[in-house]
Amino acid sequence: MTIAQAAANVSLIPIYVIGVYLALLLLLGVFSARLFRGTSADYFVASRSIGPFLLLMSVFGTTMTAFALVGSTGKAFESGIGVYGLMASSSGLVHSLVFFFIGIKLWAIGKRYNYVTQIQFFRARFESNALGYLLFPILVGLVIPYLLIGLLGAGATVAAISRGMFPDIFEGGSIPGWLTGLVICSVVLFYIFFGGLRSAAWANAFQTIVFMITGVIAFTLISQALGGVTEASSQTLANAPDLLAREGMIGHAQFLTYMLVPLSVGMFPHLFQHWLTAKSAKTFRLTVIAHPLFIMIVWVPCILIGVWAMGEGITAPRGNVNAVLGATVGRLLHDPFMTGLLTAGILAAIMSSLDSQFVCLGSMFTNDIVIHATGRDRFTDRQIIMMGRMFIVFVVAITFVFSLFPPPKIFNLAVWCFSGFASLFPIVFAALYWKRVTKTGAIASILAMTVVWFVLFYQDVINPSAERIAEGGDYLVWGMMPVAITFAVSSLTLVVVSLITKPPSESTIEKFFDLKAG
Repeated sequence: MTIAQAAANVSLIPIYVIGVYLALLLLLGVFSARLFRGTSADYFVASRSIGPFLLLMSVFGTTMTAFALVGSTGKAFESGIGVYGLMASSSGLVHSLVFFFIGIKLWAIGKRYNYVTQIQFFRARFESNALGYLLFPILVGLVIPYLLIGLLGAGATVAAISRGMFPDIFEGGSIPGWLTGLVICSVVLFYIFFGGLRSAAWANAFQTIVFMITGVIAFTLISQALGGVTEASSQTLANAPDLLAREGMIGHAQFLTYMLVPLSVGMFPHLFQHWLTAKSAKTFRLTVIAHPLFIMIVWVPCILIGVWAMGEGITAPRGNVNAVLGATVGRLLHDPFMTGLLTAGILAAIMSSLDSQFVCLGSMFTNDIVIHATGRDRFTDRQIIMMGRMFIVFVVAITFVFSLFPPPKIFNLAVWCFSGFASLFPIVFAALYWKRVTKTGAIASILAMTVVWFVLFYQDVINPSAERIAEGGDYLVWGMMPVAITFAVSSLTLVVVSLITKPPSESTIEKFFDLKAG
C-alpha cells in the first residue's frame, strides 16, 4: 500500500471534532467578553466577584496542565504506578492545605488593601521595592516553562492522533507541534484579550468539565479495549511487573522528597490572582473540599493508561514519552469521533492553564513594573488594560519560539518549574505567619535559592554530562529530588538572615497581623 493509499484510509474526523471544540471555545470567549465591565480591576481580578463553583473550576483547571495528563501518562509509562504517590495523592492533600492556610489569608489581605498581584503583597509586607523588582523576572522565568509545558503537551498529543493524515503536507503525515501551538495560542489569546481573568474563569469552568468527563470516558473505553481493568493490569504485571510495584523504579528518598513539589501552588502568581477573584472567604470552602477528589478523578485514569500502555507493548512515538497518551488513544480506540473528543479533552486541560498564566503575566508587568514605577494616576483604565494585553502578546510570542526547541520530557520540565515555585514557598509562609521575618532575609533567601536552583537545572537540562544523559530518568542529589536542596537552602537562609537583621516596623506588623487594622 502506498503512502497516499494509507492516508486515504485515515479518518479526518478527529481533527474536525477538535476544530468544533475550538470554535465553541471562541464562542464562549465572545459571551464572557460581553460580561467584561471595562475596568482594570475586572480585567485582572474579575472585580472580586467569583462564586464558589466558578472558583473551584478555575482554580482546579489552572492547576491541571499537560503535566497532569500528558506528563503523568508518560511518567507512569516509564516509572510505574508509584507516580500517583509522587504527585497526585500528595497534591490532593497539600493543595487543599495551602488553599486553606495561605489562599484565604492572602484573599483577605488582598481585598483589604486592594492588591491585584502577588508582588504588591510582598512589597508591602517586606517594605521593599527592590524585592518586587527581584521577584518579577524570577516569577516570569518560572511561569514561561509552565506555559511551554502546555504547548508541548498539545503538540505531542495532536501529532500522535493525526499520524498519517496529511502525508503530502507534513513530514510523517502528522500535524507538527508548532502548528498546534500556534492555533492553541491564538484561541486562548482571543478570549483573554477581550475579557481578561473573567473570560479565563468562564473558559476554565467549561474546559474543566470537558476534560474531566472525557478523561473518565477515555479510561472506560481504553480499559474495555484491553479487556477490563483486571485484564489490563494482569497484562502489565506479566510484561512489566516493576511498573505495578508500589514505588516502581523510584527510590524511597526520591519518593519522599517529591512531596515538597506540591507546595508550589502557594507561590503560583496566577493562582494568587484567582484567589483574589473570590467573592468571600466562604467561597473557598468548596475548593478546599472538592479539590482532592477532582485530582483523583483526573490522575488515576491517566496513570493507569500509561502503565497499561507499557504492558500492551505500545511504544512512545519516536521515543517521545509525551506522545504516549495520544498514541494509546489512537491505537486502542478505533472510533474517530471518540478519538477527536478525547483529544479535545486533553487540549481543554492544557488551555485551562494557559489563559490564567497569560493574564497573570500581563497583570504583573502592568501593575508591578509600569504603574509602580510611574504612578497609577498617569494612565487611564483603558491604557492600563492595553499595556497588560501587549505584554501578554509578547510573552506568548516568546513561549511559542521556545516551543520550537522542545525538551524530551514534559514531566521532568514541569517538576523543575514547580520545584522553583516550591522553594519560594517559605517566603510566603513566613510573610503570613512569622512577624520577625525581614526584607533582607527574604531577598537573601530568593537569591540563594535562585543560584542553587539554576546550578542544578544547568547540570540536568542545559548542559548534562555524558553520564547524566546515559542515566536518563530523574536528576537526583544524594538520592533526593533537587527540590529538597533548594527548599532547604531557601528556608535556612530566610531564617538565619532574618534573625540577624533589623525586624520590620511596628506599623507593618500591625497592618498584616492585627485583624482590626485597616
